Amino acid sequence: MSEQPLHRAEPSADWRKLRAGDRVNVRMAPGYETAGLVDAVTGDHTAVWVDLDGGRGRTLLHCSDGVEILPLHP
Repeated sequence: MSEQPLHRAEPSADWRKLRAGDRVNVRMAPGYETAGLVDAVTGDHTAVWVDLDGGRGRTLLHCSDGVEILPLHP
C-alpha cells in the first residue's frame, strides 16, 4: 500500500463549464476521441455522464480518469 497521502481530485476549468445538453469532444488518449452529449454533471463537476455518439452508450467520467472533455462550439 502506498504511503502517499490522498489528494482531492479537482476538475479542470473546461469541466467546470459543462452543463447538461452540451455537445462535447471526449479525448480518452491521444488518437482516441469521440463526440457526445452531456447528460448530467455532479454538483462539484468532478463527474460527468456523457451519451456518446454512434450508439456507443452512456458513460460516467471522473476528473481523475485522465480524460479530457472539451465543449464543441457551434
